[in-house]
Amino acid sequence: MLIRYRAPPLFPLGMVSPFPSSSSSSFSSLSSFSSNSNLISFNFSPSFPIPRPFLSFPSLLSAFLHKPCRSMTHSVCFSGPSPTAPIHSSSEESEDVESASLVVVSFYKFADFPDHAEFRLPLKKLCEELRVSGGIILAPEGINGSICGSRESVQRVLGFIQSDERLKGLRQVETPVSPEEEAIHNGHTSSSPLAAGEDAPFRWDHVRVKLKKEIVTLGMPVISPVERVGQYVKPRDWNALISDPDTVVIDVRNHYETRIGKFKTAVDPCTTAFRDFPAWVEDKLQLPKLDCKHSNQGGEETVNPKESSPPRVAMYCTGGIRCEKASSYLLSKGFKEVYHLEGGILKYLEEVPKSESLWEGECFVFDKRVSVEHGLEQGTFKLCYGCKQPVSDADMESPEWEYGVSCPYCFSTKSEEEKERARARQRQFETWGIIGGPDKGRRPTQNDDNVSHPNSV
Repeated sequence: MLIRYRAPPLFPLGMVSPFPSSSSSSFSSLSSFSSNSNLISFNFSPSFPIPRPFLSFPSLLSAFLHKPCRSMTHSVCFSGPSPTAPIHSSSEESEDVESASLVVVSFYKFADFPDHAEFRLPLKKLCEELRVSGGIILAPEGINGSICGSRESVQRVLGFIQSDERLKGLRQVETPVSPEEEAIHNGHTSSSPLAAGEDAPFRWDHVRVKLKKEIVTLGMPVISPVERVGQYVKPRDWNALISDPDTVVIDVRNHYETRIGKFKTAVDPCTTAFRDFPAWVEDKLQLPKLDCKHSNQGGEETVNPKESSPPRVAMYCTGGIRCEKASSYLLSKGFKEVYHLEGGILKYLEEVPKSESLWEGECFVFDKRVSVEHGLEQGTFKLCYGCKQPVSDADMESPEWEYGVSCPYCFSTKSEEEKERARARQRQFETWGIIGGPDKGRRPTQNDDNVSHPNSV
């Protein structure tokens, strides 16, 4: 059986892998675009030279989009008049199915990145071409993001990011997507004809690339993990550190995150936003006052080192990025021993068996999975779209729960006017599958202005 194939315009045909050799971020060189049993393959000319960092971002993107690789595959839904090629063999089909499965990858890197704004459009364009969804933040201090797509597409995006020397060595946490989530992610529900199902990790057709002052907002751009940062602790060594009674364990996340899970004995600052952390440190985590004694000669002061030594601090957060800044802040305040969990809670849940774990509850994540458990399995919490806080099955039994409007954690803080607006948004979503209706974001044309609407006066 033969099938005709024609690649769509600007479809990415290849890239090289610029990943560092470290196990946490290394990947095998990519030579094909993944597919399933309905996909076909072609052989092309040898791959292109590695893009150099001094190239402009548009030039880098052009290299990734327009240079051929040795082989590629793509769905027959793009088929059209062109040369023919045979269907994959059964062994190739199994490899294609594996490589086409979806993954969610969270990543970040602090770096001196003053020209970050030039990176936005090329990066967004590449994600759209590869149908990689999610959210990415660019700032003068680096990059932070979480994206979802086929494994090969996500690796191409990460490769493009790391083609800039300053962004090499991204800290990454990868989470597989279940078959059920993948079906929702790639398909459409009957009640949501214009967008992916509401339970998809991200909208499959949407990626946000934002420019901000900080990749994680502490409100202190002068605090730079590039200059100094706490000591990283591997997940396997974390239990021993936090079990030491001389260690102060601090959860750097916000109260709606700590409410559904945290490490045993951890201190909860009960902050509503990360920018509240410095104020909590000033109020609750002051360094011990010096035990000073004045000598009778010359008024010199002697310090009791045992009494004045700051506590050993171990901190953690979801993926590690907030701890980078929090540890840098504590070091700037005079703390000496500052440790943080490398890879965050997600890496701990991935690597440490549940039987050995000191983690209690579930971990809140900033996508539509809402929460994950040990082994990064899907958690049990849902999201209140009125306040973006996690809610349990018990919370949804409360009379204060109204889907898309309110929950027990925000009901009393919302006015009736706000609730009514939320109900209107929910009706739009249920009707059109998108907030604002099918014409949201479409600019009116001259013809639109001349059309008389039935309800117009």
